[in-house]
Amino acid sequence: METDSDLELSLSTLFGEGVQAAPSNRPKSCPTFWVKKELLQQVLSHLKHTIRQPFHFLYDLTAIDERSRGAFVAHRTTHADFTLVYHLFSYSRNAFVRIKVALQGDFPQMPSITSLWENANWYEREVYDLFGIRFEGHPHLRRLLMPLTWEGHPLRKEHPARATEMGPFRLWDEKQDREQEALQFIPEEWGMKKRGEDADFMFLNLGPQHPGTHGVLRIILQLEGEEIVDAIPDIGFHHRGAEKMGERQSWHTYIPYTDRVDYLGGVMNNLAYLLAVEELAGIEVPQRVAVIRVMLCELFRIASHLVWYGTFAQDLGQLSPVFYMFTDREKIFDIIEAICGARMHPNWFRIGGVAQDLPLGWNILISDFLSYFPKRLKEYDQLVMRNALFKARTVGIGIYTRQEAIEWGVTGPGLRACGMEWDFRKKRPYSGYENFDFDIPTATNGDCYDRALVRVEEMRQSLRIIEQCLYNMPEGPYKSDHPLTTPPLKKNTMEDIETLITHFLNVSWGPVIPAGEAISCIEATKGANSYYLISDGSTMPYRVRIRTPSFPHMQMLPYISQGYTVADLLSILGGMDYVLADIDR
Repeated sequence: METDSDLELSLSTLFGEGVQAAPSNRPKSCPTFWVKKELLQQVLSHLKHTIRQPFHFLYDLTAIDERSRGAFVAHRTTHADFTLVYHLFSYSRNAFVRIKVALQGDFPQMPSITSLWENANWYEREVYDLFGIRFEGHPHLRRLLMPLTWEGHPLRKEHPARATEMGPFRLWDEKQDREQEALQFIPEEWGMKKRGEDADFMFLNLGPQHPGTHGVLRIILQLEGEEIVDAIPDIGFHHRGAEKMGERQSWHTYIPYTDRVDYLGGVMNNLAYLLAVEELAGIEVPQRVAVIRVMLCELFRIASHLVWYGTFAQDLGQLSPVFYMFTDREKIFDIIEAICGARMHPNWFRIGGVAQDLPLGWNILISDFLSYFPKRLKEYDQLVMRNALFKARTVGIGIYTRQEAIEWGVTGPGLRACGMEWDFRKKRPYSGYENFDFDIPTATNGDCYDRALVRVEEMRQSLRIIEQCLYNMPEGPYKSDHPLTTPPLKKNTMEDIETLITHFLNVSWGPVIPAGEAISCIEATKGANSYYLISDGSTMPYRVRIRTPSFPHMQMLPYISQGYTVADLLSILGGMDYVLADIDR
């Protein structure tokens, strides 16, 4: 296997001074290379197609507004007003690489890489929408998350972070007419024809208020009879500026906001964020903290999968399962509430630990659930997975191959349903997952039914992990003793002034995280979830980037729904298991 130095040598040999390695003093850091703008496409093409053990997966693409970072120099030889950041992943290397491009000017331009990766389309549109960076050669460069009539680019530093900075909202008649006009779908603007060979196409809005869309999602369907010719997802209705809010909150007060991204994933959102913060701060959590976090995450994995399981069956015509499964989800929430004090959004993980130790009797609650739930999963197999109607509407529907999944950025159960045995908990362990015994469920056909099979088996594997947590819970503290971690115990603040000052500063201002950048990656309920954080050495992040699994999954919808019917589309959407806040952030 090639090392980081081999990669650096390969790039420098081919591209000379056009590629420069960025130094890092962190052992876990992702290897980073600065690339000249005019060489970007060649470098990325080399990394994807030519290099040994190539980087086939465009994991993420985002930008940084550098103009407020004072004396910071983004490139060793070139000043940058903006930086484009490309994260690539190689499954054969089991490694990330970060490519950066320094851009000058208030509204820079870059060549598009949509010819290299299919999933670059939405990522480039998002960067254009939120930063104003244009991509030459993009097939359809227009806003993605913000309304078409929005003024400004929200993730630029000059854009207001709060509504109170923007003045009161007013909707006069002309503005309302303009907004309504912008909602009209014009096929020609998307390169579509209104008429086929024999008849006119029909254009149908599915949503944004439709139970089959699982939230506020609009899909414009181009139909020839019942057959789908094309589909255009219209997202952004749920966009709340989660990344912008992260850049105005202190490092610790942002934790509750993460709960609301994949709002079915609960503490998993906290973990993805905190792993990056703890890497920046150099915090190692105690073993007890790691096991507690794993146990809570796996409980939420089951709870999230139960929501998917019940609503998927409901989408396909079964009403009973959703009531049974939501009842079982409430049993999990009873455990979560007993431990965390809250249910759906517990906001319980902290920098360097958890909010408090496990309460007395937690083991009894876990043990009772482990005895109860396996029998229910067997009943659900009979009720749903072996149901003839369920099979008829899912087998052979929404098929994609392993290569197509990687090209479009599919992760999680959707990737494993194509026969790809890849789980970040196993392959790139975090929070002590390497100490647990569990299997990676896979399937072979890559259709809606196989995606369901994988998720059902994942619940059984989560039960195995939780059982190991129950019987192997370590003793020890529930938070690190690192000075940047959670505040000292409140009772100790009455005993000495140093503890009182530390507590006051940690609660009010929050910790000062050392300057640098870090990326986390966890196996969330729906796939790979990451936080890419940049600190300029203050009490707030300079840049917060959230890479969610649902975003690339939804981008793939037109590709996998063409040729199917409208009824099949509901199977494809249900089998995808997305969350709108996970897409829109």
